[in-house]
Amino acid sequence: MTTPAAEPIFDATPHPLGDGPVDPLVYDASLRSLRQRSANFAAKRLADMLYVTGLDHHTANLHLRPRAAVVPAGLDSRSDDTDISGDLEAALAGGQIRVETDAGDQRVTVAWNDPSFGPPIIGSAVTRPGYGSILLGEHAVPRFDPKPLHRHATPAGKPWPFGEDVADPAPPPAAMTKALDAFMATSFGVYGVLIAKPDRVLLERYSDFGGPNKATPSWSMTKAITCTVIGRMIHDGWLNSMHDPAPAPLWADPRGIHRLITLDHLVRMRSGIGFPVLLEDGRTVLGFENSAVYQDGVDAFEAAQRSVVAAIPGSVFRYVNAGINVLGSIIQDQIGRRGLPYHETAYGLLADRLGMTSYQHSADIAGNFIASGAGYATPRDYAKLGVLYLNDGVWHGERLLPNGWVNYALTATHSGTSYAACFRTNTDRLFPDLPVDTAWAAGASDNRVFILRRHRLTVAVTNETDHKMDLGSLNRMIATAIDTFA
Repeated sequence: MTTPAAEPIFDATPHPLGDGPVDPLVYDASLRSLRQRSANFAAKRLADMLYVTGLDHHTANLHLRPRAAVVPAGLDSRSDDTDISGDLEAALAGGQIRVETDAGDQRVTVAWNDPSFGPPIIGSAVTRPGYGSILLGEHAVPRFDPKPLHRHATPAGKPWPFGEDVADPAPPPAAMTKALDAFMATSFGVYGVLIAKPDRVLLERYSDFGGPNKATPSWSMTKAITCTVIGRMIHDGWLNSMHDPAPAPLWADPRGIHRLITLDHLVRMRSGIGFPVLLEDGRTVLGFENSAVYQDGVDAFEAAQRSVVAAIPGSVFRYVNAGINVLGSIIQDQIGRRGLPYHETAYGLLADRLGMTSYQHSADIAGNFIASGAGYATPRDYAKLGVLYLNDGVWHGERLLPNGWVNYALTATHSGTSYAACFRTNTDRLFPDLPVDTAWAAGASDNRVFILRRHRLTVAVTNETDHKMDLGSLNRMIATAIDTFA
């Protein structure tokens, strides 16, 4: 009599499409690692200001506010009370932090030397044209060759938005001037404000350190660029549907729980991905990434894909950068599948198509364009994104986005949050004098591109990272613009 084979403990079914689940990333939240991230971020911030925006040293130093890295938060609160802000302030006051700049190499190095804490901590960043400021962390050089990029230039002599020529707008009425003056007087970090119709610039105002040609960090406004590129790929047939499983390269195994995550979950911050956080005392807690991508000299796309699924996909809203960097890995993979050059094609899909000649995208140390943030542009170029959405995804007579995409991207469809698909909306009446259907691309420190579809207006506001903006005055200024120009 033949004894039947025992039931296998592990699934032995062949799965040719995947090599198994990815190894999870563990976030090191030791005190030394938090200090390293603080030094790294200061280096990147200063490199941004000096070598991308082009501020002089005096102005850049006035704006720089070193920030202490924090332990990633849980679903609704900080996962740990560790706070090294006091350490950072004491180190600055005691001369333990040294900053060196190298204009020739466009490099910034920040050294934190505390003999009681072990060897010095070194964080650095370098800037390369087309790649923004590349965070190196403790490494000396990038892990890729930032070769000069071929960008498609906008033909000379064409009027904005399809070209670079901006006609001098008529002087605004007194009420508009008063509202704009009040906003600028109470928002000391503003680089510039631009108000436009789809066919012309109506008003511009810049601070002493701003200007129409200064590309400034916009942080998470870049998410709107990334999600719009996903829309372009759907329109062109590279991707099928926002409700398909997200085809991330490391999520190919059909047995993996990551296959439950759709593109829609990623753009609406409902992917449920997080990671284990190893604390100084050896405990491990669950955290959700919100800034590590701008503080760690790592491969942002690999790190994002190595997140664990910590909540049922689609069930919980949790704002994280990792999900958008999974989208970045998908964009990169789809470009590579077609044998196209990654960096030039990434620009060509949207920024160059819109003539956003000032737009740059920060690369990480591995050469990935960080999809969640760290882009730069002038208000004139960011307003072009607003024009694309005002025109329902049509640019210069050519449809670039699928029918229905604009409604999809600018509508919050889940309860409990005003977040849409990489855009924010006014459903929570953050701006009480603006229509409820107002939407905007949002970045840290209140960088925004407003899309007022009902009134055919877009408003771009760029602000320095470490300065508060007077949102009440911003609300009144845009409401006055509606009364004046709509």
